[in-house]
Order: sequence, then structure tokens, then C-alpha cells
Amino acid sequence: MRRTGAFKGSLRTRFKRLAKMSTLTARIAATYLTFKSRTIFSNASRKEELNREFEIKSANQVVETLGQMRGVMMKLGQMAGYLDDGIPENVKATLGTLYNSVPPMTRELAERTIEIELGAPLDSVFASFDLDPIAAASIGQVHRAITKSGNAVAVKIQYPDAASTMAADLANTDAMSRIIGLAFPNIDTKRVVTEIRDRMLEELDYQIEARNQQLFYNYYRGHPFIHIPRIYPELSTKRLLLSELVTGSSFDEALTWPAAERNLAAETIYRFVFGSLYRIAAFNGDPHPGNYIFHKAGRVTFLDFGLTKVFQPAHLFVFESMIRTILIEPNPDEFRKVIESAGLIPPDSPLATSEIVEYFEHFYAFLTSEEEVELSSEFASAIFRHTFDVSSKISKYIDVPEYFVIIQRINLGLYALLARLGAKANWRKIAEEIWTFIQGPPATPMGELEQKWLRDTGKRDW
Repeated sequence: MRRTGAFKGSLRTRFKRLAKMSTLTARIAATYLTFKSRTIFSNASRKEELNREFEIKSANQVVETLGQMRGVMMKLGQMAGYLDDGIPENVKATLGTLYNSVPPMTRELAERTIEIELGAPLDSVFASFDLDPIAAASIGQVHRAITKSGNAVAVKIQYPDAASTMAADLANTDAMSRIIGLAFPNIDTKRVVTEIRDRMLEELDYQIEARNQQLFYNYYRGHPFIHIPRIYPELSTKRLLLSELVTGSSFDEALTWPAAERNLAAETIYRFVFGSLYRIAAFNGDPHPGNYIFHKAGRVTFLDFGLTKVFQPAHLFVFESMIRTILIEPNPDEFRKVIESAGLIPPDSPLATSEIVEYFEHFYAFLTSEEEVELSSEFASAIFRHTFDVSSKISKYIDVPEYFVIIQRINLGLYALLARLGAKANWRKIAEEIWTFIQGPPATPMGELEQKWLRDTGKRDW
């Protein structure tokens, strides 16, 4: 009986969210018709002005709806806000407000929810607690508090309806599989969708996130410019996460810094992402502006470890082999063997080896030069379009093994953020430092600091 009731509740949630999206579509259509009628007798400059007004108003409608819906739909809207793939700047700016536009829980609901998780009144656990959130995201909001021992902490509490909204958004996996299958007919869509769903559902369990964050904290503790907030596991639950409170500058504030400071911040992000991948076999798969707190001189605090992928040695061997055969000692035939054995291309495909190499070279383009290279918005957009180029001959044969799914967020998000920072560096030399199968000499002053830390902590070969 309970199972039937839960099923009905899930269906109701799903239908409500579908209805909201349908209403949003209708509102945008009505707005479009209104603006279209106003352009009929307008001159060219007035038409351009009206088109901009339509884009902004439509984006505002999207923000309003997705901000209320939270969950997966809001995550997609947030992601669209920082990707540079032909989205008008005014629309991206509006979508970018999704990071701060989520309607918070009422103070009463927040207090009640936290006390249920703690099993005790707030004043028995905290010396002070601010019931007004300092941040709100897709499945939870963050409060500032002081523990009885005097530690300033960030308290992340999950929205009471987060599990049901996330489940409702991820319920229709058949539709998602069909869409992917139409674009890439050779992809095992069930495997891809399952991996996306499983990783996103893990975000609902803050105890998993706490373990993920502890993994990164343990490794980077004492690092000269990469900072991971300390976790308080004794005060964390499945829906409540306590960590060290960190203050600093937001991504938007960092964008106003001088180029030298932005380059340092970008280098730190790059070193964190790829250093974590090759040194501790872990990838924090949610690179978006709200997950970084910036400090000067390249110091960056990294937040939100709910979407983390841990790789097996065999997976890292594939990544290494691809890099070796396409960059370090280029060998097209060997590269083809590597990606065929990895399951990216079937061994019996009629593709020419040159076509395969040409396709994958795009993802390594900025690493081919040993000079400074700027990761421009054009580069980030080109990578995004290349990833989803269904007109490409190779798209008919390419598959995505499970362990490649989440790491694609590098191509879809990380490069877009680095481009917005105007990141410029000798990425090849920095990469050679990070690649554990090369361990090149320090390429920058930050590299020298990191190499000293690796030696002093005995983590050079951790």
C-alpha cells in the first residue's frame, strides 16, 4: 500500500514538473508572438532592439520557472548560463543569475529541517546560526553558523522535496536515450543514461559527498594554492553537510581582476582538475562558477563534491595511452588500437585511421604547442560543437564507455570557464608536470611551489 502511494506521489511530481515546462513553453511562445507583431513595421535598428528585449524576457521567464523547479532542470539552465556556444551574451547573463535566484526555504522550514536531521534544537549544537541562507543551489541551500567549539561553518541543507524532484526529472530515461541515440546511433544509450542518473542521484546523499570531499581534503591539505574546506562528519547526515566556512571572491568578481591574477586562478583550476585525475584518480565532475571561491595570488577554494567520479587504474591507463599515442609519440595506428580497445570506436568500423585521429585531435589542440596558448571562447565553443557534431562521419560509429561520460564535463564546462577567465599559459608544459607518466620539471612559479609541496609531503608518487 505504501509502495502504491509513493508511486502515485512520484507520478504527481513528474506531471507537475512537465506541466511547468509546458506552461513555460506557452509563455515564451506568447511573448514571441507579441514581439513579432511589434517588429512588422519596425526599421532594422528597432527590430534588433526588440529581438534583444525578447531574448531577455524569455530568459527571465526561464530563470523564474527553473529557479522554482530546482533539480535537474535547474542544473541544465545553470550550465547553459556559462557555456559559450552561440548563446547571446544577454541571455547567458540572465541564465547566470540562476546561481542566486533559487527561492529559499522559509526560515521556519529551514530550522525544522535542520533540527530533524540533527535530532536536536539548533541552540544545543550551534553557538549561533543564521537562518537566512548565504547561497541556494539546485538541491539545497547553505547557511552560516558557529559551532559550540567556535568554528565558523557552512551548513548545507537539502530541500525537503529534492529527492522527489530529482527522481521525477530522471524518471523518463527512455526519452533521454532516444534523443542521444538519434544523434549517435552507435552509443550504448542505456549505459550512458544510467551513468548520468546514478552520479546525479548520488548528489542527494550528502554522506557520499562528505566522503568525496574528505578524499580531496586529505590529499590537498596544506597545498600552497588549492584549498578544500574541512568536513565535520560528526555533524553531517544524508541531507545535512557541515564544512569549514570560506569567504572570498566569486567567479564574477574574479572576472574583473587583472589578467595576471585571472591567469593564476585559471592555472590553479587546471592543476586541480587534472592533478586530481592523475594523482588520486578522482574527478570533481561539476565545474561551474558557483563551485569556486577565489583568493588573490592564484589561491582557489573548491566546493561541492557531490558529483565525483573515481577511476580505476585501467581507466587511467587508457587516458595515458591516448595521450602518448596522439601527443607525446604520435602513432596513428597505435592510437586507433587504443581507442578501439577502450570501446570508443568499434574495431570493424570502415573509418580511415586518419579520420579517427583528426576527430580526436580537436580535444588536444591546445596541448600541441609548447608556447603560451589562450583558451579563448572560440576554442571552447569549437570543442562544444565538435563534441555534438552529428554531421561528422565518426558520430555514426563513436561510443562512450561509462567512465568517459562524466569526464566529458571538461569539454562541456571546464574549458568554457577557463575561456571566460581569458586563461593563457603554456598548457603543454603544465600538463607534462601533472601527467604522472612523465612528471616533467616545473613550468611556472606555481609549478615550483607545487613540486616543493609534493616532495615535502611525500606525495610525488602518491
